[in-house]
Amino acid sequence: MTVTLPMQKLEEEIIQLISERGKLILENQEDAKLTMDQIEKVNNGPYDAASIQQLFTQLDERFSSKKDTYLYSRDYKREDTVIQVKKHKIGQGEPVKIMGPCSVETEEQVRQAAADLASRGVKFIRGGAFKPRTSPYDFQGLGINGLRMLSDAARIHDMAVVSEIMSADQIETALPYIDIIQVGSRNMQNFELLKAVGRVNKPVLLKRGLSSTIKEFKMAAEYILAEGNPNVILCERGIRTYEDATRNTLDISAVPILKQETHLPVLVDITHSTGRKDILLPTAKAALAVGADGIMTEVHPNPAVALSDAKQQMDLSEFHAFMDAIEKFEQHHLL
Repeated sequence: MTVTLPMQKLEEEIIQLISERGKLILENQEDAKLTMDQIEKVNNGPYDAASIQQLFTQLDERFSSKKDTYLYSRDYKREDTVIQVKKHKIGQGEPVKIMGPCSVETEEQVRQAAADLASRGVKFIRGGAFKPRTSPYDFQGLGINGLRMLSDAARIHDMAVVSEIMSADQIETALPYIDIIQVGSRNMQNFELLKAVGRVNKPVLLKRGLSSTIKEFKMAAEYILAEGNPNVILCERGIRTYEDATRNTLDISAVPILKQETHLPVLVDITHSTGRKDILLPTAKAALAVGADGIMTEVHPNPAVALSDAKQQMDLSEFHAFMDAIEKFEQHHLL
């Protein structure tokens, strides 16, 4: 006598059996090999063997993709990463501002900049001490002495220091003076540097490469994460295109894409992406409106005498006007 199970009961048993099969695959960490011969021996129709094999193949492909889950991805970590830097947090909802001169030039310059920045509640000061320049004859930075100046000025106002490291051999001597290590756009695919900062117990601000895709950007972050450093901040800083109205082309769509596909904080460098002071404010508003966790921009007490990027740095009066406008925007438009 043949007993026919109700459809619902039969489907429940099939699901349970498939579930048990999946657990076995995960426990043994082996790919299942279901051959056509195996299927044909027990298959009485009406589904053909090829259809059944395709079904199991698709199920097993999902297991293999699980094994390839990247550390930067939302599949690996659903909640947003919040990075603690001294008393300050990045990625918690309140947009941060990282500001300061393009290059550290003198002690007086960075102290004056730090004082004005701190007076407006800016918690992070940036400044280049190791400067990658297009021309070998341009100002290359003050090196460790510059970092000392920047660190001393920041400590007066309890600010955190963000500065670029260009090679792995600079890390050890620079670490005492830096709170966030910046990896610049030219070094985004310097894989040995990425591995080295991945082994350091300090946050890393990773800038997108000049001509890098979003996928390449995410994989650069993966290099750092894979070495054990979970504190990576992504920074969209514009990419190189045929357009010459701005220094670079700000890929504003990268911000929501990165926020959607990664759990890492995302900043926008509004200075390097545009190279134009006259559009810094609307660019900052756009960045915050699409979900950026903060902005980076350059401020110099006297840009006319700056040793690098003089035209794109705000002076102190422009900085205060910028802050007035951006604070008003945040109060009225950001939740």
